[in-house]
Amino acid sequence: MQLLNYCFYNTNRISADISSERYISTENMLPNKGGVCEAANVPSGTVIEYKVGDILISNIRPYFQKIWRADRNGGCSADVLCIRAKENVDSKYLYYLLSQQAFFDYVMSGAKGCKMPRGDKKQIMQWPVNLPPLDEQRRIAGILGSLDDKIELNRRINANLEAQAQALFRSWFVDFEPFRDGPFVDSELGKIPQGWKVGNYTDIVEIKGGGTPKTGIQEYWNGTIPFFSPKDVGASCFVLDTEKHITAKGLKNCNSSLFQPNTVFITSRGTVGKVVMTGTEMAMNQTNYALLGKQNISQYYVYHITLQLVARLLKKANGAVFNAITTRDFTSEQIVIPPFSTIRLFSDVVKPIYENILLNDVQSNRLSALRDTLLPKLMAGEIKI
Repeated sequence: MQLLNYCFYNTNRISADISSERYISTENMLPNKGGVCEAANVPSGTVIEYKVGDILISNIRPYFQKIWRADRNGGCSADVLCIRAKENVDSKYLYYLLSQQAFFDYVMSGAKGCKMPRGDKKQIMQWPVNLPPLDEQRRIAGILGSLDDKIELNRRINANLEAQAQALFRSWFVDFEPFRDGPFVDSELGKIPQGWKVGNYTDIVEIKGGGTPKTGIQEYWNGTIPFFSPKDVGASCFVLDTEKHITAKGLKNCNSSLFQPNTVFITSRGTVGKVVMTGTEMAMNQTNYALLGKQNISQYYVYHITLQLVARLLKKANGAVFNAITTRDFTSEQIVIPPFSTIRLFSDVVKPIYENILLNDVQSNRLSALRDTLLPKLMAGEIKI
């Protein structure tokens, strides 16, 4: 049997007058089955309608494995395939069926275009599959779903923890709430607590670049060192692993250092302005900057001040296309610099928050690996649980 016997493309269109949480495009779908995030903007006109239970797949660069089972109704762009299960097909089972590496390999085998390959919609529906009875579909989906439920719970916990840290940073370093009882002085950026100063971002943060080993030299690649690029940004503030890895020899023959855990990375080209921290040692390519606190300034503070900087740059862009971040953007931006003792105190408060986030991410990665190991075996009927 072929995939088209079990599902179809939904092509109904609705008005694009929907919230940003309900609009899905390839840009706000996360790679490696990471789900979706809120869209930066919503187009005018009409969009393809999707409903709860539909499977949405980005049809551009299918190797990113951007797939999501809708938990709400909304609309998606034409670059997103909206797949709906037929009768007697469990939509959650269908989602896991299409989440397999084998499916994405099949899609890429028929994709057209080199720089931005696009899946062939007709060929996709010709994928040869055989589904078990409905009860068995539901049993398998339930097993895999229990793992994803825990991963989703961890994600929500981490989102809440991250929001707490963000709120604390705003309270201390934007609204100055803990310092209201003390004297304030005038500055180029308005009134600030006495003892604080105005300086440049680069007064407290060192900026380092990256580089890529020659792709034609095999001994530089497929090693054990994670090699970060913008495509590795996910839903978490931490990056634990990357799509590509290099060898020690590859690291020696490129312009990247081996950056330590908690190094702040910012994407400077392509997907611009994404800010993450490393959860382990890794190198990075030239489309990013690594940001390190000077004079032992905490990386947690560097992370937050960088998020504030990006928000300011985006505001200055005022809707214009934000093509790149350059070192000039960092050196030209003035910031309020608190006493180092205040930065240390803030870091001591948020440290357990980020340690918990990292622990949850590590657990979720292990659960994801277990799910991905079980997935093809369950689908093939090789194991019974």
